[in-house]
Amino acid sequence: MKQICVDPTTDAVWRQLVQQQPGSVFHSPEWMGVIARTYHFELEGYILLEADGTPVAGLPVCRIDDIRGRRIVSLPFSDYCDPLVQDAQQWNLLVEALLHHDWTVVFRCLRNHLPDSDSRFTAVKKAKWHGIDLNATLDQIWERIDSSAKRAIRKAQQNGVRIIRAQHKDELRAFFEMHLAVRKHKYHMVAQPYSFFENIWETFLAPGHGALLLALHQNRIIGGTLYLIWQDTLYYKFNASIAQELGVRPNDLLAWAGLQYAKEAGCSRFDFGLSDWDQEGLIRFKRKFATDEQTITFYNSVPGGAASYTVQARELLPRLTNILTDPSVPDDITERAGTLLYRLFA
Repeated sequence: MKQICVDPTTDAVWRQLVQQQPGSVFHSPEWMGVIARTYHFELEGYILLEADGTPVAGLPVCRIDDIRGRRIVSLPFSDYCDPLVQDAQQWNLLVEALLHHDWTVVFRCLRNHLPDSDSRFTAVKKAKWHGIDLNATLDQIWERIDSSAKRAIRKAQQNGVRIIRAQHKDELRAFFEMHLAVRKHKYHMVAQPYSFFENIWETFLAPGHGALLLALHQNRIIGGTLYLIWQDTLYYKFNASIAQELGVRPNDLLAWAGLQYAKEAGCSRFDFGLSDWDQEGLIRFKRKFATDEQTITFYNSVPGGAASYTVQARELLPRLTNILTDPSVPDDITERAGTLLYRLFA
């Protein structure tokens, strides 16, 4: 088989591959274009072709060379991005092109665990993933939701919470400010640049390939969930809410509204995305709705010892993040810090 390397954000052969392979939104040219435009990364798509030019396998990667060291990541800021390969032969042909370099190579796999059988890779971390089978009527989906979620949805409705679909950038900005507050005050992390959400808006939401659903209480935005559509799946990508308003249960209602939206859009799957292993509250929330629970595994191939400056940078970054997310730091400073530093977390 012939191997080629393309720009997966624009190349027609890559698009052909991901349309015929069981991939995800994170393999899509649209998602990779958002990543490339926001963080100025150069992405590569390695593809195996049959003799007639038909693409049969592929790996999307991003080469990053910064103060944290040289690394090849598949794919930055994506919940998972499985190798689009069917067997060990295809895997070896493609991955050899990456391992010839003295760079760390990183994969996040949900469904394809070929790196497990490759001694050059080590599983270094695990996360939870949840999904929902939508091949049922909306009434049947409602019936299988956990009773605690149903009570929360009814409570939100009784409290006058209503769901709208964002139509304007000022609503996107309001959602981002909630997202920034959750990242800063709950998780002590900086947020993605606002330009990342603007690029998602232009690439997915404006053409109708997703929606930002907002929860309103007394005509005030108190929560929101950003959903993306790729092929037959609705992706629950970002959620944020105002901490003081959680008592009226906006997030359960937003999840139910997302399921309704998915059915209206003709989706057969609902992807609840990644939850870190220690995010017990988030995992409990998703389990109230999910029909499927799996594990995302992070695999690394590390060529040798890291340079001293790389080790120092890895130690410095979390300390700097703690300072910049301290409650005494104004939110606009924390936002600017995220714009400057977030690409280093790839």
